[in-house]
Amino acid sequence: MPHVPVHIRAIFFDAVGTLLFPEPSAPAVYAAVALRYGLRLAPGDVQNRFITAYRVEEAADVATQLATSEARERERWHRIVTQTLTGVSDPEACYRDLFDHFAKPAAWRVAPDAAEVLAALQSRGLVLGMGSNYDARLWPVLAGFPELAALTDRVVISAAVGVRKPGTGFFQTVTRIANCEPNEVLFVGDDLDNDYVGATTAGMHAILLDPRGDHTHIPHRIMKLSELLS
Repeated sequence: MPHVPVHIRAIFFDAVGTLLFPEPSAPAVYAAVALRYGLRLAPGDVQNRFITAYRVEEAADVATQLATSEARERERWHRIVTQTLTGVSDPEACYRDLFDHFAKPAAWRVAPDAAEVLAALQSRGLVLGMGSNYDARLWPVLAGFPELAALTDRVVISAAVGVRKPGTGFFQTVTRIANCEPNEVLFVGDDLDNDYVGATTAGMHAILLDPRGDHTHIPHRIMKLSELLS
C-alpha cells in the first residue's frame, strides 16, 4: 500500500475529484439549468456532449503550452457550456447561471474522510496545500468549508499561475509555495495525467486517488484519502 515517504515535508491535494465533488453531479446540474432555458436533456446525454466539448478545449490548451488566465478560463467554460447545451433559448444567461453556480459552496460536498486526513497530516508537522486547475471561483468555495482551512494558506490555482496542470510551471509554483525541494513534495490527485504524471515529471512524489480501480498498473495509488494515514 502506498505511504507518505519519510522525507516528505509537504503534501498538496488536487481540488475537484479529490477533495471536492459537485453535489448534485455536474451533468444533473447542467440538465436542470438547460431545462430552465427550454432544452430537455438527460444527464447521460449532457455528459456525452460535455466530454466532447471539454476535449476540444483541452486540445486548445495543449496547443498553447497549457497557458491560462482568468480570462481564458471564462472563455473555455463559455465554449464548453454553449457547446454542451446547444439549443437553449438564451445561451449567455445559461452560461452565466452555470458559471456562477460552481462558485458557491452549496454546489459542492467535501470528501467524507478529508477532515480527518488533513487534521492527522497537519499534526505530523507536514505542510499542506492545494493545487487546482480552477480559477478565482475556488476561493469562495473553500471559504464555505472550514474543514479545508488547513490548505488555504497555500492554494495554487492554474488561472493565477498562468499554466494548467500537467504543465511543469504549475508544479514549480507548488514547490515554491511549499518552500521545499520537488522531491520533498507529495501530490495527491485523481487525474492520471494532470496530477500523477504531471507531478512526477516535475520531480515530485505522487499518489493517484483511484476509487474505482481504473489504473491498477499505477503502483502508487489509493482508493480513499484515509489510506494516506496507513
